[in-house]
Amino acid sequence: MPVYQYKALIKGSGKPTRGVIDADSPALARMKLRELDLYPTELKEATDGSSLKEGEGKGKSRFFPFGGGVSTRDVALMTRQFAVLLRAGMPLVEALNALITQTSRQRLKTAILDVRDKVNAGKNLADALSEHPRIFSSLYVNMVRAGEASGTLEQVLNRLADVLDRQAKIKAQILSSIAYPAFMTVFAISVITFMMTVIVPRITTIFKKQQSELPFITDVLIGVSSFLGRYGIFFVGFLFLLIILWRIWISREEGRKKWDRWKFKIPLYGTLLQKLLCARFSRTLGTMLQSGLTMLPALDVVYSIMDNRFIQMHLDDIKAGVRRGRDLAQPMKDSGIFPPMMIHMVELGQRSGELENMLIQIADTYDEDVRLTVDAIVGLIEPVIIVVMGIFVGFLVLAILLPILKMSTHVGG
Repeated sequence: MPVYQYKALIKGSGKPTRGVIDADSPALARMKLRELDLYPTELKEATDGSSLKEGEGKGKSRFFPFGGGVSTRDVALMTRQFAVLLRAGMPLVEALNALITQTSRQRLKTAILDVRDKVNAGKNLADALSEHPRIFSSLYVNMVRAGEASGTLEQVLNRLADVLDRQAKIKAQILSSIAYPAFMTVFAISVITFMMTVIVPRITTIFKKQQSELPFITDVLIGVSSFLGRYGIFFVGFLFLLIILWRIWISREEGRKKWDRWKFKIPLYGTLLQKLLCARFSRTLGTMLQSGLTMLPALDVVYSIMDNRFIQMHLDDIKAGVRRGRDLAQPMKDSGIFPPMMIHMVELGQRSGELENMLIQIADTYDEDVRLTVDAIVGLIEPVIIVVMGIFVGFLVLAILLPILKMSTHVGG
């Protein structure tokens, strides 16, 4: 059934509103809207460009890559509501209908409408969800597929909601931690640029008119200010060109592999990246195993959500080792990319028969470690910014005051 996006006026108040509605034709869509006391002013069918199918054919989705106004929390809330409806005994299609009325995000509502229509047409839920990769990642789709196969869909949806909630919480914590130092960095760069290109040239013009020898520090200030005034735009253009060339380079497979490998060697960031990927690997694999998937299909899902070519190369070797009958811990150890503590905990999980729970515990440990690492990095950045600003202000004050003092001495003499 087609889905239509509409703009309408509410009967009585005349207030504008917008949303989506499904109907067999535009005429029926308008009739439905009038039954809801809405007078449509604009009505158009949701095409691939306006729906969430626009991610199809553009490569594999990243880990929970929700865009276009649909956040991780939106999907988590929808997933938890879905689980509650199914646990209450509501049939699948009726549950999807209920979700459509409860969902406020238009793009998410459009996706659910399309999923409902495809389920009505005979598709299973996982296949219908897979047609919206911008909303539902491969992890989401494969967990739903496992839940459908095992008859535990509501439990799987609850588990998915927990994973999404935790992912959103970690992302929010990281963003809130780096927001202040990021603002301070931008503010400091803006102030320094403004001072050097606008204020300093006006002040130093007075010194140049005196035609007397200036202190070395003042000459340096004038030179830097003149350079930025004359060549600043070229410097910015050069940086922009470098960024474009870098983007072109990493868009190629070989360049992407090298860049993903080098990222682990960047001080502080490399350690943080390793912990993030270890947490992602462990939580995804543990969640898939808890949902009923066997090891190899679960590793295939992990591969699809690891946004790092270097890690994916090693995952190919790990899958090959597992396929030959080896335990998971040994290929992980041979890869050399996982910390010894993680490998030791995986070995313990395998011996105890609690690998899934151990993987979730590993993920919890590394998530907490990531939070602490981010706090430590932020705690280091803030004083660095303050020191840099202090050095600049001190340099500026000395460069301006020294010639003024020299001029006042000559006048007094």
